[in-house]
Amino acid sequence: MDYLFKVLIIGDSNVGKSSLLVRFADNSFYTEYISTIGVDYRIKTLKVPHEGSTVSVKLQCWDTAGQEKFDNIVQSYYRGSHGIMLVFDVTNRESFDSLQKWLTKAETCAGNEVVKLLIGAKTDLEGRQVSADEAKNYASSVGLKYVETSAKESLNVSESFEQLAKDMLSKTGPGQQRINAGPNIIKPVEKKSYKGCC
Repeated sequence: MDYLFKVLIIGDSNVGKSSLLVRFADNSFYTEYISTIGVDYRIKTLKVPHEGSTVSVKLQCWDTAGQEKFDNIVQSYYRGSHGIMLVFDVTNRESFDSLQKWLTKAETCAGNEVVKLLIGAKTDLEGRQVSADEAKNYASSVGLKYVETSAKESLNVSESFEQLAKDMLSKTGPGQQRINAGPNIIKPVEKKSYKGCC
């Protein structure tokens, strides 16, 4: 039995959203910062244990721009999402403080039923500003699971997507979002990116 889920990756600009997705989908890491313009898109299929067997889960992952100027473009992509990754940079306190804003946006635009997972990115960097305990406590206070990742070191990247897939499966009713049941497939958008800092 195959399942298809739409996953949105959200958070402030330059927190590591694109690096997380590229490491997961392509097993690559870019040393230069490339800012996402609007949205980027990847598909990857996982084998996930579910109800005593292993099922094939196709994740349709959308990497969104963190800058406010792209809000109008990005908001439409929340619609129909089954899972959302909220990403912050553990070396950037401001990105952690912004999480409530992103959580509110996720619940407003995608609904309260969407499965969410909190990701602390860039754990390989020095100068950490948000401790694991603080992040875990915040996640617990808003009812989320928390995973720390490093796209550079490929730490917990696949595991975080697998966790989200398992959580989405656990909320799926019989036959819901099965690929052979004909769910809506969203066509990929052209990848647009540029090198820069803003």
